Amino acid sequence: MTPRRFACVLLALAVFAAQPAQASAAPLRYVALGDSYSAASGVLPLDLTAPVQCLRSSRNYPHVVARDTGAQLVDVTCGAADTSHFFSPQYQNVPPQLDAVAKDTQLVTMTIGGNDSDVFINAILSCGTAGLLTLGQGSPCKDRYGSSFEDTIRNTTYPALVNALRAVRAKAPRAKVGILGYPWIMPATGGCFDRMPVAKGDVPYVRGIQATLNDAVRRSAAATGATYVNMNTVSNGHDACQPIGVRWVEPVLQGTNPVIVHPNALGEAQMAAQAMTVLRLR
Repeated sequence: MTPRRFACVLLALAVFAAQPAQASAAPLRYVALGDSYSAASGVLPLDLTAPVQCLRSSRNYPHVVARDTGAQLVDVTCGAADTSHFFSPQYQNVPPQLDAVAKDTQLVTMTIGGNDSDVFINAILSCGTAGLLTLGQGSPCKDRYGSSFEDTIRNTTYPALVNALRAVRAKAPRAKVGILGYPWIMPATGGCFDRMPVAKGDVPYVRGIQATLNDAVRRSAAATGATYVNMNTVSNGHDACQPIGVRWVEPVLQGTNPVIVHPNALGEAQMAAQAMTVLRLR
């Protein structure tokens, strides 16, 4: 074979070999669903393409995932969303979140369930109020509400999560679907009454309610073939009682986020990192 012919063969092989690589380089079609933990409500700067009511940040974990993976993102996350807003408008001119999911969607992520029946926010508010009334002593919230919050999560939130995830699967049967748990808000014990007004005896109680919620998220993922992105271990020690630069969730008082008891930018970045690791997106 002549040198010229040999060079032509090498060039043809190089072009042929490059074709699959170019095809695989097409950006991942990614849809982000979910509530304020997905939207990063309170983290600046705001996403100016989002409805103002949604308080969506351009630094939320879906934007971080899209930036780090080169994915083509459609972000419909919205603060205060619950699973019903997958199916019906949350606000005027804010369509059902499932409208963004299509047959060719390849990746869907979400954090959802915490607002269903207002159970989680009611637990935080109720326990905070009870803690203030006792000046942080005792377990007034547990004494008053017992298992009611956890019962609602098991009996109402869990089936709603299964229904929502099945609907996502029906719209995008070939997509990789990831649902994130919620990073810890309270430590296991002790608390920080000056920043989080939860009585010392109620700190394990509030943490237990969140553990029940995260377990409902885990079980709903298992029941529908979705992937559960577990935040329990990685967020341990990064709760709202920790100092700036360590905490991933901002406290009620002395925090940096105007939307209290929500992830800060560091928390959103860590949620993105855990999602990319568990979903094998790196």
